Amino acid sequence: MTATLPRRAWVEQIMGLPVSVHLRGPGAGDPPAEAAVARVFADLRRDDAAFSPYLDDSDLSRWERGEAPPTPALEAVIALCDEARERTGGWFDPRGLPDPRTGRPRYDPSGLVKGWAVQRAAAHLPDSLGWCVNAGGDVLVHAPDGQPPWRIGVEDPDAPEDRVAHVVTRGTGAVATSGRTHRGDHIVDPYTGSAATGVRAVTVTGPDLLWADVYATAAAARGPWAMDWLEELDGYEALMVTASGLVRVTEGWPAG
Repeated sequence: MTATLPRRAWVEQIMGLPVSVHLRGPGAGDPPAEAAVARVFADLRRDDAAFSPYLDDSDLSRWERGEAPPTPALEAVIALCDEARERTGGWFDPRGLPDPRTGRPRYDPSGLVKGWAVQRAAAHLPDSLGWCVNAGGDVLVHAPDGQPPWRIGVEDPDAPEDRVAHVVTRGTGAVATSGRTHRGDHIVDPYTGSAATGVRAVTVTGPDLLWADVYATAAAARGPWAMDWLEELDGYEALMVTASGLVRVTEGWPAG
C-alpha cells in the first residue's frame, strides 16, 4: 500500500549527524508540507546552537561559565535531566561528563536533548500525513488512520552498515538506540566515571522519543543487569546486545 502513496524525503546534517524527514500521503510534496519540514529543520538547528557542548557560545556553555542565566529552554532541559536521573536511579546523569573537546568534566545533557528536540520539532508535521523523523538512528513515526505502520530497522552492532538485526513495526511512537556502535565508548558509568562497556547496543521502543532515548542511554550505562529494570518500564520494550554478543529482549518485545 505504501508504494501507491505519494512520498517525499529530506535530509540535512544537524547536531553532527544526518537528520531525515520522510512524508507519505496526498500532499506530501506540496508547499505546506515543505514549509512544515523546513520548520522542523529550523527548530533542530536552533536547538543545536543552544545546547551544543562543542560551541563556546551556546546557551549551555555560556550558562556553565556563569556568563548568562539559563534560558527558559535550558531550564526545561535541566528539569527534565533531573527527572531522568530520578527515573533511572541515577544511571542517566549529565553532570560531570567529559567535555567532547577537552575531556574536562562538564554538564552535558546531549543524551536527552536530541530526543527532546526531535519530539518538539516533529509537532510541526501535519497529522494528516504519515511521517518519520530519523535523527541518527533515533526515530519518531506517525501513521494516520488508513495508512500502514512504519517498518524501522534496528542495526546489527557487528555490521551496522550491512545488516539489520531486527525490524520494528510501529504506527505511532519512538525507537531509540544507544551504545558503542558508532561513537565507541562514549557512555559513562555515572557511579565510577569510567566508560560503560558491558553492552554493545540497547534499543528501546515506546510512545515518547525523549524517554526512549533516556532509557536506552541509562541501560547502556548500567550494563547487562539493566534488563530487569527495563522489564519494569510501563509502555516501553527493549532489545539489548551485550558485550559478549548475547541478545536479550524484554517480555513484550515484538517477535520477528
